[in-house]
Order: sequence, then structure tokens, then C-alpha cells
Amino acid sequence: MSLLASSGVSGHRQRQVQKVLYITLGLNILVFLVKFVLGLMTGSLSLIADALHTSTDTASNILGLLAMRFSSPEPDAEHPYGHTKFESIGALGIAAFLGMASFEILRTAIGRFFEPAPRLEIDELTLMLMVGVLGINIFVTVYEHQRGKALSSRLLLADARHTLSDVWVTLTVLLGLVGVRWGITWLDQALAFPVGLLVFWSGWEVLRENVPYLTDSVAIPPKALRDLVMNLPGVLDCHEITSRGIPGQMIFIEMHMVVEPQDIESAHRITEEVEQLLRERYGAVRATIHLEPYSYIEGSDRVSGTESFS
Repeated sequence: MSLLASSGVSGHRQRQVQKVLYITLGLNILVFLVKFVLGLMTGSLSLIADALHTSTDTASNILGLLAMRFSSPEPDAEHPYGHTKFESIGALGIAAFLGMASFEILRTAIGRFFEPAPRLEIDELTLMLMVGVLGINIFVTVYEHQRGKALSSRLLLADARHTLSDVWVTLTVLLGLVGVRWGITWLDQALAFPVGLLVFWSGWEVLRENVPYLTDSVAIPPKALRDLVMNLPGVLDCHEITSRGIPGQMIFIEMHMVVEPQDIESAHRITEEVEQLLRERYGAVRATIHLEPYSYIEGSDRVSGTESFS
């Protein structure tokens, strides 16, 4: 796959991610409006908190669209490795929204303990509408997760996790509203606490998954890369191997290599075979290969200067 073809595939992927975000944005706006209006009409704390959480779904979709706008896969003079980290930065923004929503939910719930309990009016229409928005939440979660897996998009997977938390929140709130309708008035306030904790946990998961990529953690174990390359005829040694990026999206690989041919043309041919092999195995790859003389052949226990194959 040529670099131009790779850029074309990445551009198509970017447009597909944006399409998913536009669809989920429209559905999340609808869900937010239903929950917010019902929360105001009924006076339910947990329902208002749920609407607040759904507003972060909407905000995260908008943030995701902005991140994708600036996460062009093609490099430029100022960003020779492309702009794909903008997508993970967008995912961190989602984590921030989740943290703020969690704080607001818990703060409001605690405040209610020191205020007179409001009178809640929960009718059958409210419960039916909440069942409807729960169905929308489930659809958005499954749809976004499937597309995120298919497109290898950290942003979509993070947003799907965000919406999954909304599914649990909405289900919890729905159970609370049923309890209030049966006369258990304190249940609405009590359930606001697990709602807040669920939101916080979702934010932590998004943070934990995206920070390693932003800090250039290893994308592929050096041993796996060395074993793959050493199977090619003409390769005598491969060491000082590093990698970063996202498998299935774009990986940057650097390695030092000793080859059997000593003429430049034959040695260059082997490096091209290595690059092709890496692309066939891992998808979009940009490899930098440094050729070394025979005297640089390392023992088989050398990996990036620190790790051992044994």
C-alpha cells in the first residue's frame, strides 16, 4: 500500500467517523430535550441529573467532531507525523466532561439532604418516555461501539463508553421513578449517588485508555517485530526496535537492521520487503530502517537496549 493510498484510506475513515458522530449527536439532542423537560415537569433530582449527563453526551459529540476536523491523517510541515493525536485529545475532553457531570450530580444530591423534600409527580407518560429514551441510548451505544471497532477509532469507542454510562444512568433513574410512583419518595435522591459514581468511573476508563497513546507507549512488542522481520531472507539481524501509534490506524516503527547484501540496491530492496511485510501484518505503517554493517550484529538478547527475548 503506497503512502498516497494509505492517506486516502485514512481520509475515508475520518469521514466515516464524522458521519457516526453526526448521527449520534442528533439522537443525543433528542434524548436530552426529553429528559430535561420531564425533569422540570416532575421535579425529579435524578432525572435532572440524568439530563445533565446526557448534555455531556451532546457536548462530547460536538467535541469529537471538532477533534476529527483537526485530526487529518496527512502530515504537513509542522506535523510530520500527522494529526491523529487530536482524536485522543478529544477523548480526554470527553473524560473531562464526565468528571464535571459526576461532580455536579453528587453536589446536587448532597444538597438535597439539607433542603425540604420536593413533591414529585410521576405519571405513566413520564415512565413510557423514559423507556423510549433508554432504547435510544442502547441503540446509540451499540451502533457507536460497532463502528468504533470497525474504524479503529478511539474517539468513537470512548464516546460509546460515555453513552453506555448513560444507559446505566437512565435505567437507574427509571427504577427510581417507578419507586417514587409507588410512594418511595426518598429513592429518587438516593439513586443520584450511584448515578454520579457510574459517570465518574466511565470518565476514568476513557482517561486510562487514551493517556498511553498520547505518551507514546509501545504499539507492538519489539520481540514480535523482530521475529517477523528475521524470517525474511537476507536479514541477518534486527535491533533497536521502537514503535508507537495505534494498530489498525497508523503505526510508526523504527529499527536498525543488518542485511546480507552489501550493495546499496540489493540492501534497499530488502528494506522495501520489510516495509511491505509490516504493512501486510499491521496495516498502515510508516517504517524508518537504519542499515548497519556486519560488525553491528547484536546477540538475540538485545531489544531496544533494555528488553530481552529470552
